[in-house]
Amino acid sequence: MTRRLSIFPLPGAILFPGLQLPLHIFEPRYRELVGSALAKDRLIGMIQPQRGGEGSPLYEIGCVGRIGDVEALEDGRYNIVLEGEARFRVLRELDVTTAFRQVEAELIEDPEDQILASVERAGFEFEAKRFAAMQGYSVDWDSVERLDDETLINGVAQIAPFDPAAKQALLEAGTLSERCELMIQLMQFFALRDDGDEIVTLQ
Repeated sequence: MTRRLSIFPLPGAILFPGLQLPLHIFEPRYRELVGSALAKDRLIGMIQPQRGGEGSPLYEIGCVGRIGDVEALEDGRYNIVLEGEARFRVLRELDVTTAFRQVEAELIEDPEDQILASVERAGFEFEAKRFAAMQGYSVDWDSVERLDDETLINGVAQIAPFDPAAKQALLEAGTLSERCELMIQLMQFFALRDDGDEIVTLQ
């Protein structure tokens, strides 16, 4: 299934299906983007550029978000919450007259109700606890243990303090098990660093 998507290319901002991403919209072109989305289907394609600078090439995979909560400020800025709906693959960028970029995209149908093997879940929670302790995070582990596998893995992947390339690799993982394994590898790599203030890179 292909569709035209208005996109918001933002380095380091990753959205996963089923999760939410709050955004403060202040640039004129992205205020136009939000206004256009609100007038149509409320959909925005979140995707990362491969490097900084105007018109940078895009990564191939992003996530469609539907605008849920929205606060329109008097000066034209917006506070919005995007609700992740589906990953997408960019087929081509379109030649447009709008200030914001648009692409032709193919929606990716991820398997529903993915679950982890018990050993995968246990291994992830072990590494997550060690990672959180190293970073000084305060976590309600009782609540974490009640999360379903998909919410847990995607939620940690979305908020983890990894660099854009690492987060993109997590988004591109084809299955929940693959994403879980990559998260474990990233957390282990992070734990081996002497300086925990440095961010993980896959490059």
